[in-house]
Amino acid sequence: MKAFARSDIGRVREMNQDNYYISDPNDDIKLYIVADGMGGYKGGEIASSLAIESVKNYIKNNFEATNKEKEKILDLIKDAIEYANMVVYERSQEVEDLKGMGTTIDVVIIQSGRLYIGHIGDSRVYRMRKQCFRKLTTDHSYVEQLVKQGNITKEEAYNHPKKNMLTKALGCTAFVEPDVMIKGFQKEDILLMCTDGLTNMVRENEIIRIIKENPENACELLVNKANENGGQDNITAVIIL
Repeated sequence: MKAFARSDIGRVREMNQDNYYISDPNDDIKLYIVADGMGGYKGGEIASSLAIESVKNYIKNNFEATNKEKEKILDLIKDAIEYANMVVYERSQEVEDLKGMGTTIDVVIIQSGRLYIGHIGDSRVYRMRKQCFRKLTTDHSYVEQLVKQGNITKEEAYNHPKKNMLTKALGCTAFVEPDVMIKGFQKEDILLMCTDGLTNMVRENEIIRIIKENPENACELLVNKANENGGQDNITAVIIL
């Protein structure tokens, strides 16, 4: 299994508040995390890095106890995200300048042909299988709610002025309920984890084309394309083959 990653400040922001983690190829736990922080000067950067470090450590410290059982791995991811939420929230309450900080988070463990996914916010996990490119997560956003309710189309959502308004984020409240799920992961599948700095700047059909043409260099090419199209936000992409 190979993993590639690229994170970039973009062309507008003053700092990169995105963070990611990819496990070492020799690690027993195939763990991948992407987070997009928000809130004040340095708040988002601290929130995303704190969240990733907390999730990573919690999972590594408790993975052995799961005995690699499906439901226990899923529960572990949920517990890890809830623990990270507590850590970020408590830090935001302790430091005046960090009040209101938060982050999106996507957590993936790959084990025995399965994807174990935890998700909060509007960063995304996609799976490419043959000709099918499927979004596995559902955005926790105001615009996603409008689409679900049939009030706007997906095309209208892409350009909606409130498309960055989240309905759920990690660290903004004392308690949070992440989405958790299990999906299949076959030998030829490709996984993309990314922040909205990519998906707001590059259309899905272009993302598909870039990944298909050059999967091992896709992270760099996707980030470059997002910057070519304006780079309005920090951009992070993780590809797992």
